[in-house]
Amino acid sequence: MGENELAIVKEISKDPKTTISELSQIVGISTTAIENNITKLKEKGILKRIGPDKGGYWELIQENGELNS
Repeated sequence: MGENELAIVKEISKDPKTTISELSQIVGISTTAIENNITKLKEKGILKRIGPDKGGYWELIQENGELNS
């Protein structure tokens, strides 16, 4: 995983209800870059979205014992 992907995973593990805008401010990259990184994390099977954009949350999927939901 890249540096930004790791930062996103770290923040989501702290707060699964965090928004793309909040992640953008915390990680220090644009919302578009956050969206692109989230797409990569989804494709790798590390992250998935549960529920709608408003009211939903992120779920980290365990991979090689490194991540927990």
